[in-house]
Amino acid sequence: MRSHRTRRPLPPMPAVPLLLVLLAPIAGCAPGASPHEEVPFVRPGSLIENAEYASRRARLMDAIPDGVAIIPGATSPVADYQFFQSNDFFYFTGVEAPDAWLVIDGVNRVSTLFLTLDAQDARGEGIPPELALDPTAHTGIDQALPVEEMNAFLADVGRRVGVFYLSHRPEELHRMNTNEVYRAFQRTVTDNPLDGRLTRELQLVARLKQRYPDVEVRDCFRTIQVLRKIKSPAEVALVREGARIGVAAHLQFIRSTEVGMPERALAALFEFVSRREGAQELAYETIIMAGDHHPWGHYHRHDRTLEDGDFIILDAGPDYAYYNVDISTTFPANGRFTPEQRELYELGLAIRQVCLDNYRAGTTFQAVGERVREWLVANGYDDTEPRFRGLIRWGCYNHPIGLATHDVMASVTGPDEPLEPGFVFACDINMPQTETLGIRIEDTVVITEDGYENLSTGLPRTVEEIETLMREPGLLQTVGR
Repeated sequence: MRSHRTRRPLPPMPAVPLLLVLLAPIAGCAPGASPHEEVPFVRPGSLIENAEYASRRARLMDAIPDGVAIIPGATSPVADYQFFQSNDFFYFTGVEAPDAWLVIDGVNRVSTLFLTLDAQDARGEGIPPELALDPTAHTGIDQALPVEEMNAFLADVGRRVGVFYLSHRPEELHRMNTNEVYRAFQRTVTDNPLDGRLTRELQLVARLKQRYPDVEVRDCFRTIQVLRKIKSPAEVALVREGARIGVAAHLQFIRSTEVGMPERALAALFEFVSRREGAQELAYETIIMAGDHHPWGHYHRHDRTLEDGDFIILDAGPDYAYYNVDISTTFPANGRFTPEQRELYELGLAIRQVCLDNYRAGTTFQAVGERVREWLVANGYDDTEPRFRGLIRWGCYNHPIGLATHDVMASVTGPDEPLEPGFVFACDINMPQTETLGIRIEDTVVITEDGYENLSTGLPRTVEEIETLMREPGLLQTVGR
C-alpha cells in the first residue's frame, strides 16, 4: 500500500527503464489492443461518412434559399504550430486543409470547395495527396476549384444571387468557443479605443460590401449554431471515444496524486495519457485547483506542489477528432477524505444522482432542477442557499459540448426548453464552500431516446472508490522507482 503522508525524492532514471515505463500498460487502453501497441492514426474527417457532411450542407441550403454561404477555413499557422481546422468549416466538410474556403449555394443547391490542388504543394501544407488529386471523390463535395479562382467565382455568383451569408463572429479553433472569443475580441481589439482593428470575419464583411454593393451581406452565425446543436450518432460516438480517453487520463492522474507531487508533473501526465490513447489535443488547458486556488474557478498555472490537506479539483478533457469532452473529479491529495470533505462531496454526489435519474427526452432542465429542490428539502437542506441556486434553476446543466468544450450556445432558449435526443452537455455539480474547499463533479452526458447516457462513465465517484484507487501506485510513482 502506498503512503500518502510523505513523498520520497525521485532518483535519477536511466533512459532505457524510463522508455519501458512510458510503454507500460495504461488503464483504459482500447479493448483488444496490446499495451505496447500504438493507437493507429486516423484522419479525423474520415470518421464521419461523406453523406453526413453532405446532409449538413443540405440543411444549411434549406436555411438560405435566397443566397450563398461563404465559410472560410483556418489559415496556415503563422508560427511552428500544428494546423487545426476551424470548427464550422470542419463541420460541413471534414477537410483539414489550410487556407481553404467553402461556398454553399442555397439557390442552386451546389457546394464548391476552394483549396490548393497541386499535390506537391499539398504535401507541404499537410493536405492528403488524394484530397489534392481528386477532391470531389475524396470529400463528396460537388465541385472543387483552385483557391486562386475564388475571387472570380464570387464575382460571378454576386451577379446571380441577392445575398451573401457568412458568420460575423470570430472563427472557432481548437480550445476556443466562438462566443467567448467574440467577447474577448470586443474587449481587447475591436472595441478597444487604442486598437479598433476588425476581426478576419468583419474584414471580410466589409470587403464583400465594398466589392459587391448590390449584394446584401447577412450573418448566418445563429443558423450554423442551430445546425450544430443536436449531435448525430456518429458525433456522439466520437464524443464517447473522447470520454473514454478522458476517463483513462483522470484515472492515471488520481492514482499518481500524492502529497509533495508538483501539479506540473500531473498536468503533463494527463496530456501524455490523453495523447497516448489517441487524443489529437487537449480540449482545454488542464485545470487543477488545490489549496488557495479554489476560488479561481479555472486555475491552470500548475505552479503548486500538493500539500497534506489539499482537496483537489481536476477539470480536464481531451480533444478527439475535433470533438471535446468535459470531465471533473474531486479528491484529497493524501488519499483520505476528512469528515468535512466527505460531507460536502457526498452532498454533491447525491445531487448529481438526482439529476442523472431525471434526464430524458421531453423533460426540461427546470423540471430536473425541481427534483433537486425536492430532494434538498426532503433531506433537511435549505434550498434557498446561494450554492444551490444554479443547480436548481438549470438541473445541474452547465453548457453544451461538441466541437467546442463550451459548445454553441445561442440556440439554447432557457431552462424550460424540452430536451432532445442527441443533445450533449455537461452535468456539472460545482459547489465552493470555503477559500480552500470546494467540489466539482462533472460528466459529459447525452440525451437518448429512452433516457440518457453518461459518456464519461468508469470514473470512481464514491468516497470509497476514490480512496481505494488512490492506494494504487500511479504511473508517476512507477517512474520514480
